[in-house]
Amino acid sequence: MDQLADLVSKISDIVWNSILLYLLVGTGVLFTIRTRFVQIRKFGAGWKRLFGNFSLNGEKAGKDGMSPFQALTTAIAAQVGTGNIAGAATALYSGGPGAIFWMWLSAFFGMSTIYGEAVLAQKYKTTDKEGHVTGGPIYYIRARFTGKFGKFLAGFFSLAIIFALGFTGNMVQANSISASFKTAFGIPPIVIGVICAIIAAFIFLGGVSRIASVTEKLVPIMACFYIVGCGAILVINHAAIIPAFRSIFVAAFDPQAILGGAVGITVQQAMRYGVARGLFSNEAGMGSTPHAHALAKVEKPQDQGEIAIVSVFIDTFIVLTLTAMVILTSGQLQAGVPGGLQGTELAQAAFNTTMGSFGNIFVAICMLFFAFSTIIGWYFFGETNVKALFGKKATKVYAAIVVVCIVIGSALKVDLVWNLSDLFNALMVFPNLIALIFLSGIVARASRGEDIMKK
Repeated sequence: MDQLADLVSKISDIVWNSILLYLLVGTGVLFTIRTRFVQIRKFGAGWKRLFGNFSLNGEKAGKDGMSPFQALTTAIAAQVGTGNIAGAATALYSGGPGAIFWMWLSAFFGMSTIYGEAVLAQKYKTTDKEGHVTGGPIYYIRARFTGKFGKFLAGFFSLAIIFALGFTGNMVQANSISASFKTAFGIPPIVIGVICAIIAAFIFLGGVSRIASVTEKLVPIMACFYIVGCGAILVINHAAIIPAFRSIFVAAFDPQAILGGAVGITVQQAMRYGVARGLFSNEAGMGSTPHAHALAKVEKPQDQGEIAIVSVFIDTFIVLTLTAMVILTSGQLQAGVPGGLQGTELAQAAFNTTMGSFGNIFVAICMLFFAFSTIIGWYFFGETNVKALFGKKATKVYAAIVVVCIVIGSALKVDLVWNLSDLFNALMVFPNLIALIFLSGIVARASRGEDIMKK
């Protein structure tokens, strides 16, 4: 089993670090050029649309979709997960402070990619046999590539996302919740797993209306809670803020100037870990969030594309950056030092430096918010593809399997499961990127304000 886990890990590393990083960033650059920097031109419009639709208790989502705000919060629920805490800490340890600069840069290009995903999801959304609005990469892949190749590509994407997010991914998220609660409160992981599974099952059985209702309340609350907590720490550590920002920009191009030559972190490593963790966190180009954006009730696809831009900004430039700044101003980072703190442990140590023992509790609560919201979002994305491939009846079986995965994942941290999650995450990206590149002309037209709904 250990050998298989190592093999899967090596394959995943090759796919992510040697192929996907370049494809994802390259796609972002392509969309940025073809849309004439839509992430800058339409950034303000996206925020206006967001606050114009802001509500903690909006209209009930149903067969005809959900509000743009509900679609955004469902997307952010999936984006803002454990990667925003543990992922930022890992990037800092492995790539040094400079990794954050490359994280920002990749997110900047990712904002144009996710604009394209949302626009295409809106253009090619459809209604199922029961009259429910549905959409996502499987539909725009089929629309662009007809025949057997299109069916294969779409089917491959659907199976990969079901396993990557619905099954193995949610096991990983559940494990993060139980591990943090065990550290903070000493509660047995299986207990947390059962409680999370019961609550999740209740939400799953309520369908899209309950999922939208939960995310529109949970996401703003969890974001505010985390922002206020991090903000309080940064006020206390205010003297270290400017040096922290300086270390980010200097180390991005000269790591030795900040870390010293003994550590051995290079510019390439800073780029690799910053880009990888940033893209893995905001999911731009991965094909997950279009399932939520497809359901938004908007006048034209461009409207939801503009809102989608905001989701990457919130995930990376706000939440992920706050985590990085808390760690950098805490003095706990020992980048590249063998045996140094990394991942969740580094984040907890950083919060403990200022908050004392409450730091573990704060991180545990944030992990619960972040990981559980991701479980909801990822379940929904997987369900859309289960329904498209196997029909509505199969969704009950899918929901039952996801609930079981939550319980098992909370109690067991199996390296093979974690590595498989990374690998399936990588595999689902390829079909989505192929379709995005071939459909980039439509996105470019949309960014210029043209009516892309005309046949």
